[in-house]
Amino acid sequence: MSLTMADGAAPGVSYRWTPQVVAQLAVLSIAAYVYAVAEMAPIGAMPAIAADLHVSEAHVGMLTAAYAFISVLVTVPLVRWTRSWPRRRVFVATLLSLTLSQAFSALAPGLGTLAASRVLCAVTHGLMWAIIVPIGVRLVPKSHAGRAATAVYVGTSAALIVGNPLTASMSALWGWRPTVALLAIAAAVITVLALIVLPPMPVEDGPVDEPTAVSRRSLRPNGRLLVLCGLTLVGVTAHFASFTFIVPIVRDVVGVDPARSAWLLIGYGVCGLTAMALLARAIDHRLHVAVAGSLGTLCLAFGVLVACAAAGVGVLAAVLGACAILLWGASAAALPPMLQSAAIRNSTGDAEQGSALYVTAFQIGILSGSVVGGLVYQHAGISAVVMASAILFAVTLVGVGCRGDVFASAPN
Repeated sequence: MSLTMADGAAPGVSYRWTPQVVAQLAVLSIAAYVYAVAEMAPIGAMPAIAADLHVSEAHVGMLTAAYAFISVLVTVPLVRWTRSWPRRRVFVATLLSLTLSQAFSALAPGLGTLAASRVLCAVTHGLMWAIIVPIGVRLVPKSHAGRAATAVYVGTSAALIVGNPLTASMSALWGWRPTVALLAIAAAVITVLALIVLPPMPVEDGPVDEPTAVSRRSLRPNGRLLVLCGLTLVGVTAHFASFTFIVPIVRDVVGVDPARSAWLLIGYGVCGLTAMALLARAIDHRLHVAVAGSLGTLCLAFGVLVACAAAGVGVLAAVLGACAILLWGASAAALPPMLQSAAIRNSTGDAEQGSALYVTAFQIGILSGSVVGGLVYQHAGISAVVMASAILFAVTLVGVGCRGDVFASAPN
């Protein structure tokens, strides 16, 4: 089974983005935005949810961890189960699940009901991320696949910059239930737009009820894909070990007071969007260099943060630390479309299966990073958290340097 990409321009002819393709990629990006905001909604709305449901904030925080755990368990099986469906049907099903989940969540009388409501979109979260980038890639020629992947990921970066802070503010002003209800409405709207704008995208290469030996082999991950997933796991663990505690890092390592930290966090997200735009073309033509460069920048940023933690709070530490936070935001946002593009290229016959394995590795990295960061923070302090991330990023960079074959560029 395969999903063929758009033929696009003929060899030697420059490809031009059409309004139709731009609209289709915009729908995918907005869907990613809504899904990302819904996933992290309990974090921003944590005080409001805890007060309304009469539970501790720690219990509310478990909603996000449980969400990621469920996604890890079901992503690969769901991708295999739906592999004979037209891609638009699968995508719309994930958005419909998100819509119902947010609607039920807004009406939840207790924490148990709220957790059960979130299971609906947690189940389809990994499936959505496994197919959304391959769908975007399929809309353009192979030479523009990386740029299509980046366009989809713009939604997640926008969620970080605008969506999550907005959710927190709305929950504080209006309550968490109206905020979640608005997410349900947004999800319903984007579901309708997906039905209208996206083509059906049927799966090709014949029936899948009785797969041939070749198709069965295509579902088995190859060595390069497994290496990529391993590097993704280590790198994402490195990121989330510190990102989970980015507010204490900004406060205690960089030395920026809480009143000003919001501007630095906004800058973190803006730098991420900017880096994605600047490196989109490199994903198609110099993927190995782009990945290694981004990881090298992360190593530099965390090296600076380690030095700031050792030197103590001061004017110089604040300036250098703030620059390191911005570099962190730029590189961390640029890497996911690079890695998922590499996963698709290293898939043997089924791009979505490779994408599903990548998404699963990413979700495990989120879980392990949060756990590792929490344990290190609890027992050794925030400086040790930054050091742990620096070491893990360095390990990932060495792995990328040793396995350049995993990051081959797209054909022209």
